Amino acid sequence: MNPILLIIILGIVEGLTEFIPVSSTGHLVLAGTLLGLPPGSETFDIVIQLGAILAVVVLYWRKFADVLSGLVQRKPEAISFTRNVLIGFVPSMAVGAVAYGAIRHMLESPIIVAVALIVGGVLILLIERSVKRITTHSVETMNWRTALGIGVVQCVSMIPGVSRSGATIMGALLLGVERKTAAEYSFFLAIPTMAGATTLALWKARNDLDTSHLSAIGLGFVVSFIVAIIVIRWFLGFVSKHGFAPFAWYRIVAGTAALIWLLNI
Repeated sequence: MNPILLIIILGIVEGLTEFIPVSSTGHLVLAGTLLGLPPGSETFDIVIQLGAILAVVVLYWRKFADVLSGLVQRKPEAISFTRNVLIGFVPSMAVGAVAYGAIRHMLESPIIVAVALIVGGVLILLIERSVKRITTHSVETMNWRTALGIGVVQCVSMIPGVSRSGATIMGALLLGVERKTAAEYSFFLAIPTMAGATTLALWKARNDLDTSHLSAIGLGFVVSFIVAIIVIRWFLGFVSKHGFAPFAWYRIVAGTAALIWLLNI
């Protein structure tokens, strides 16, 4: 396949899947296997996710501007928002730094992705049906224990196929966070999490990257950014009406199909 077309396809896959609970990394691994992406593309898979994260910054720029202004003025809401995002980020930062090698190794196993998609889908169905009590309606009113708990759950998403957004949203629902707020917190938490993962990946691969690699990453970054802007707007409206069960069933079907295919190639 033409390399540029391959990069565009992977950028579209990333933008489509980063913020919905189906695992963007898992889809990139499976798409790479299906399309014959050469080994050693794990850094590309990680770094282009930053393009999708930039979409959050663009779409919520007023929110972030208000938070920055509020921090200067020491407003309690701005301080609480910042505290909760940073607390949620700390567990994944610590685990990612220690377990980077193991995570990279799992990125080379499409079967792990397929199994994780199925298991994650079943868990989403169970969690959606069991959550009844809502205590938190905004990121600002979230207490630090809830933020830390969501951050701990996010660490599970380092297993390819689990889904970072899925883990954080389901963790938030279990801890009493309202559905739309859970999704938005997942968006905000993605910014430091993926920025950290990208920085670490680029640093670890610094001796292996050349101009062609950077060009490929740049193109994938732009494509994922454009697609993610569209998906974020759609996603919030969709989950408010339909919940997360449709994504769970998709995970189960996609994971089963991938597992059957992988075991027969």
